[in-house]
Amino acid sequence: MLIVGYCYGIRSERRLCEEVSLNLAYRWFCRLDLEDAVPDHSTFSVNRHGRFRESDVLRHVFERIVGLSVAAGLIKGEGFSVDASVIEADASRYHGIAPDEIDLREIENPSRAIREYIAALDEAGDLEPGRKPPKVISPSDPASAWTAKANKRVQFGYGLNYLIDNEHAIIVDVEATPARTYDEVASTRVMIERTDRRLGLKPDLLAADSAYGTGKFLAWLINRDISPHVSVRDMSMRRDGTFSRADFRYDKDRDIYTCPAGKTLKTTGRVHDGRTVLYRAPKADCQQCPLKQKCCPRAPERKVPRDVNEVARDVARSLVGTPSFERSWDDRKKVEMRFGHLKTHHRFERLRLRGLSGARDEFHLAAIVQNLKTMAMRLTTPPPQAQAA
Repeated sequence: MLIVGYCYGIRSERRLCEEVSLNLAYRWFCRLDLEDAVPDHSTFSVNRHGRFRESDVLRHVFERIVGLSVAAGLIKGEGFSVDASVIEADASRYHGIAPDEIDLREIENPSRAIREYIAALDEAGDLEPGRKPPKVISPSDPASAWTAKANKRVQFGYGLNYLIDNEHAIIVDVEATPARTYDEVASTRVMIERTDRRLGLKPDLLAADSAYGTGKFLAWLINRDISPHVSVRDMSMRRDGTFSRADFRYDKDRDIYTCPAGKTLKTTGRVHDGRTVLYRAPKADCQQCPLKQKCCPRAPERKVPRDVNEVARDVARSLVGTPSFERSWDDRKKVEMRFGHLKTHHRFERLRLRGLSGARDEFHLAAIVQNLKTMAMRLTTPPPQAQAA
């Protein structure tokens, strides 16, 4: 019944029970005879919070369908694409609260979403270096993220992460995260490893936009022999007319930069923010340099930052413009079309369930339905009389 609801955009479970009761095709699909009683809408909640999540049945159904797609030859397994789309959470954007203004642990009779959020915090422990706590949380769904990514409107949302095979846009994995770029990029590693472990699928290349073009993630791909067809995220270009990092020549053997005036910039090797190494010119060289106004007019000496994974970023840059990169870049649009189709044809723009587990359930069902529709379209042919007509 849930598959029927997500396939035809029936978002209300009360209405779904009514539709299945009246529609003979729905009854046939759900193995219900004419005289069989349709389950009550409350049955969905009981099973969802009980045996469905305990057995992880939605994940098993999803992976079973992917396996059938592999057996049918719909998944080539050579090139994957990844992207994320924000789905609005079931939380009012007008009721956000700063984390230090509310103590969720002191709430009497907390909701399931709050209990799950607190349990996840206790399990995760301290924040990773460089990460900041959220500025605003929702008291009804604290796991959702305060974001302005969707429709340029600030709201609470979750990230729907799809990993697709480029051949027929079959969704090979799906993951729910808070709608934050950091979490979305991290989920890609989870999806790639899980797809390899459970389904034996590992791509030769991965296509993604610049949100995934961090040095750390690119190095992770290269270390696993996955070609990164990803736009590198580069913030080094200056807009004020002064020299950018590209104007400085890097010597790999000596590990130094040479400025346009021929002076040397060296580093102590200290890593800042866990990802950047600074190369500095001697202050005396900069003070006497005739190019100072074009280089560092407001600083005593010039500093050039370099990502600790700059080699991986260079590899990704070298692939841009190649025929293989251009093909995969066109194929990457298929994952964006998946999101558009889901929101337009399945009315999937706002979640009904709260908490990360609720988002995970809904995202699994959405991916199941989209894969089933793709299989039906690719594996069935019209009868001979229809072809002749």
